[in-house]
Amino acid sequence: MSQLDDMRLFVTTLDTGSFTAAADRLGLSKQFISRRVMALEAQLGVRLLVRTTRHLRATDLGRTYAEQARRILQQVEELDQAISGAGQAPRGRLRLTAPMSFGTMHLSPLLARFLADYPQVGIELDLGDRMVDLLGEGYDLAIRIGVLADSSLIARSIAPVETVVCCSPDYLARHPAPATPADLATHECLLYGHGPHVEWKFGGAAAPAVTVRGRFRANNGELMRDAAIRGLGIARLPTFIVGEALAAGTLVTLLDDYRPAATAVHAVYPQHRQSSLLIHTFVDFLARELALPPHLAPQPSARGARRGPHLR
Repeated sequence: MSQLDDMRLFVTTLDTGSFTAAADRLGLSKQFISRRVMALEAQLGVRLLVRTTRHLRATDLGRTYAEQARRILQQVEELDQAISGAGQAPRGRLRLTAPMSFGTMHLSPLLARFLADYPQVGIELDLGDRMVDLLGEGYDLAIRIGVLADSSLIARSIAPVETVVCCSPDYLARHPAPATPADLATHECLLYGHGPHVEWKFGGAAAPAVTVRGRFRANNGELMRDAAIRGLGIARLPTFIVGEALAAGTLVTLLDDYRPAATAVHAVYPQHRQSSLLIHTFVDFLARELALPPHLAPQPSARGARRGPHLR
């Protein structure tokens, strides 16, 4: 067998958790797979696996080797697909990272449909709001929102998004609407994020960032949205989180004259993956499914927000 075949046996063993499970998946004997992994270790001169009677786990070098091996195997599979013809359906594993709220609210139903449409595709999704290193951490694709930093990554816009200041009609019935960002100092604000200070940025040269305060702070936008709907204060959130509430009238926008410029949801992936049929198919699918649905489309300005609770 080739070293590429041994790589595949080793990765499958790690993915399934045992030689027996790998043998069942590949239709080989567990003794054969064990011998080939041992041969790979002998060729490399390092120990890749720690074997006990009950468990099988990778060494530190084994995890590093597996991560790089998965990339090589993925690239080989993509090359095979490109050469064999564009008419074939995508296959392989897609390791994806996305922001928590966007993933739970919008990716969840789409991923189920994509997997149903492409039975030879597997997806590993990691939800979180930290900025991951795609190349260093072995991700194939990331969903990122807002203005992107300059990088060597390829980015494609898949949906528009705006950030709006909003509250419930009930809150406005009990408090005067802020006329300028500075007026937020007298309001109870819902703080999305961490740190001792939360600043809200606004559009226009005459609108500097404003430090806001409030009793409720969380690192999840859906919690902030629900608190705003219940009249607990003013929130500043992206339309992919509050769009449906705005459309339903349970939230209304404020300070529309100071609204920042619209940005976008992007699919971002490394340059060496730009020929991937799987990535292109997945990104095309997202762009098609997220093309200006009501909950993601830019929200019309509610100019009457300053006058009182009857806004829409």
